[in-house]
Amino acid sequence: MSVEMTVRQEIEDKLRAAFNAREIEVVDDSASHAGHAGAPAAGQSHFNVMMRSAEFEGKNRLSRHRAVHAALGPELIGRIHALALDLDV
Repeated sequence: MSVEMTVRQEIEDKLRAAFNAREIEVVDDSASHAGHAGAPAAGQSHFNVMMRSAEFEGKNRLSRHRAVHAALGPELIGRIHALALDLDV
């Protein structure tokens, strides 16, 4: 029996693989946006990510965001309508 991975889990797995983070929390906030323009009926489109990693030391906000987007990759980013990032050391 195959269980399909949720987008939330896929985000978390990719971030854990790419960063030596001491804290990661990925929240699927899609239900709060149901019915909004661009929000698919199936959900799994709006996410909040909080991550703490020493790898962000000395990087500005834009560099941190770029690093996360690179880790997630264009295919996954293309399936996400909104991604709120709270990134710190």
